[in-house]
Amino acid sequence: MTSIPHRDRNFIVINCAVITVSDTRTLLTDKSGQLIKEFLQQADHRVGAYVIIPDEPTQIEQQLTQLCDRSDINALIFNGGTGIAPRDTTYDALSGLLEKTLPGFGEIFRYLSYQEIGSRAIASRATAGVYRQKLVFSLPGSSGAVKLALEKLILPELIHLVQLLTS
Repeated sequence: MTSIPHRDRNFIVINCAVITVSDTRTLLTDKSGQLIKEFLQQADHRVGAYVIIPDEPTQIEQQLTQLCDRSDINALIFNGGTGIAPRDTTYDALSGLLEKTLPGFGEIFRYLSYQEIGSRAIASRATAGVYRQKLVFSLPGSSGAVKLALEKLILPELIHLVQLLTS
């Protein structure tokens, strides 16, 4: 059973930042970051920043802080570093800083992932929350995970969630 979310009363453009966390990806090989940008632009939202940073907690925290200081950014979408490998530190860096969490995001994301990839979904630490009045999403780095999160969760609720933060 698929539920259709409530329609937003008025469409507003959401200004987003896309942050790829990877020790190996470049502008030419970052399929997931490019996919996030494409999905946002196809939905008529703006990408005000796009960066690739190494999977280093201090750099992840710095990027979060710098982008949240910008008045032209409403939402940040991180991808990569959400697993449990030693170099996967995105969740650890972000989770301690989020002022409010959206536990349902990670729960539903893992449920939907389970339907696609089976029990391997338990290794994902995808999360979402709020930091300095900005919406923050953290997704796995695979293109399939990015597509799933954007189509099923982020884009249907992005305007509504940003409006809740700014009302």
